[in-house]
Amino acid sequence: MAQIDPTTDTLVGEWLSLPDVADQLGIPAGRVKQLLRDRKLLAVNRPEGPLAVPAAFLDGNQIVKGLCGTLTLLRDCGFDEVEALRWLFTADESLPGTPIDAIAKHRATEVNRRAQALAF
Repeated sequence: MAQIDPTTDTLVGEWLSLPDVADQLGIPAGRVKQLLRDRKLLAVNRPEGPLAVPAAFLDGNQIVKGLCGTLTLLRDCGFDEVEALRWLFTADESLPGTPIDAIAKHRATEVNRRAQALAF
């Protein structure tokens, strides 16, 4: 897992430990690790903390709808974990808000179009 810098850590804001993710999703901790291996979620090592997942990636007891596809697209476009986090949590006036906010509001298709455009 990638180590993030303090700026990206602050940009993301709220984080959840892997046990907290498991509790919120109502699944065993081993299943969270499988979600990470399957690249359905993204976790990083924080500057002064444990491996963590952005809290914005969860909506109640599920992963934000559309996030998995966007994470796959960003990886396919050559983004590493830290670059993907920066992009997802950086405000974009044309959305408005951040890409992760737009995904949470069921606008993943528009976010994915923008991510694809970055690859070309």
